[in-house]
Amino acid sequence: MNALKAAFLNPIKSFKLRYLPLLMIYFSYGASGFSGIAETFWVKEHLNLTAEALVSLGVWLSIPWTIKMVFGQLVDSVPIFGSQRRVYVYIGAGLITISTILMIGLAGNKSWVHFASTEYVYILASVIGVIGFVLQDVVADTMSTEVVDRTKPQEIVERELAMVQVLGRLALTISGFIVAGLGGWLAQIFSYETIFEISLFVPLLSIIGVSIVKLDKVKSTPIDCKILCGGLAFAVFVVFMGYNNFEYSQEIVFVVSFLVISYMIKDVINDLDEKTKRKIIIAAIVIFVYRAMPGVGPGVTWWEIDVLHFNKAFFGTLSQIGAGLAILGMWFLSDWITKKPIGWTLIMLTVVGTILTLPIVGMYFGLNQWTEHVFGFGAKTIALIDTAAESPFAELSMIPLLTLIAIYAPEGKRATWFALMASMMNLALTAGGLFTKYLNKIFVVSREVVQNGAVVSHADYSQLGKLLVLVTIINFVVPIFVIWYLMMRGEKRN
Repeated sequence: MNALKAAFLNPIKSFKLRYLPLLMIYFSYGASGFSGIAETFWVKEHLNLTAEALVSLGVWLSIPWTIKMVFGQLVDSVPIFGSQRRVYVYIGAGLITISTILMIGLAGNKSWVHFASTEYVYILASVIGVIGFVLQDVVADTMSTEVVDRTKPQEIVERELAMVQVLGRLALTISGFIVAGLGGWLAQIFSYETIFEISLFVPLLSIIGVSIVKLDKVKSTPIDCKILCGGLAFAVFVVFMGYNNFEYSQEIVFVVSFLVISYMIKDVINDLDEKTKRKIIIAAIVIFVYRAMPGVGPGVTWWEIDVLHFNKAFFGTLSQIGAGLAILGMWFLSDWITKKPIGWTLIMLTVVGTILTLPIVGMYFGLNQWTEHVFGFGAKTIALIDTAAESPFAELSMIPLLTLIAIYAPEGKRATWFALMASMMNLALTAGGLFTKYLNKIFVVSREVVQNGAVVSHADYSQLGKLLVLVTIINFVVPIFVIWYLMMRGEKRN
């Protein structure tokens, strides 16, 4: 009982007033989903954008996240009115507010938004809003490396950096969990215009956070044109490839992105000593490999729908349980995860994650039929138990990765560094997606497709078992080998 009480109180006791600005920014970003349901229905009912046009819009909206290093350079090197943190949060909040006001005008059919077509104004509002959120996210990531006193012993510094990441993820997921249901419920009662008006509280949260706490002055560094100009050129390249249907365009974008981001990371750490650079490179490799592991693909969901008969409501239940337990897991396991060595933590999370994927693999080979015969419960109960057990650990894996990034953030270049590593982590997910695509080409899984009453494609899940087993093995063996070889073995030799 005392251990449970201590685990519950740990995040509360670890909170410090200087963390508040960045936690409020993360909370604000998580709360941005408040108007998401209302916006989805409004777009469906009032815009004439085709599915293709909305996908194209998605390409544009991904660009600001792709070039986070550009925003990082501005935050590191360009003070505005003497500020390199607070003023950028204000600018981001201002952009989010402008975006929201445009949506209020569109939803209320106000005359002052008729300066262009409804579709154009919506696209403009979306782009402005995303830029605002990216700018604030860069500032929050940077501050997460700065709020810790680096003069303390390294072990204490690393533990506090990890706790800051825990609190940041908690702020993000708790706010998202709160507004997900609230936004949908209120959208049933109020007009779209009213929902967008209420959502003006989102930028206000971040403004309050950086306004009530005094921020320390930070070291500024000269603009690095390689990062700033290279980032902008990189964005042009991604847009060009995204709008032209070249063969292997995804692979080309991945390779070029990897080379560009790797070069930029090398440039940022160029002034550091060789020992530190080696540690940073090892950390970058471990983070990339851990995030680049393949998934099974949509075939497992199709199988769960067609064979296990999971419906929309049940998937919704799984999602809600997963989100809630992820919050509890981060909260109660925060003390454990911040006190263990990062390499050891990642290996343990890999082992636990692999064990928790086994029930799904087992159900493909008849586990649910056996449990129903022997114990009286079947596939849905197994899925509920598995989701309940897996959710906390899935979210926890981000904490040591973000901590690694924070530990090695170079002074004066922390915004650029964190932005580059965020881009590298997103790139790792792209690598995992490509890996998943090729595995699905080898082990073909298909669902039944009916057009005009005729079956044009039959369901075939005969290869799914092999795919599940192979993905499980890869996700277990590769991360553990890389983490042990690069981190654990190196620590023992030192």
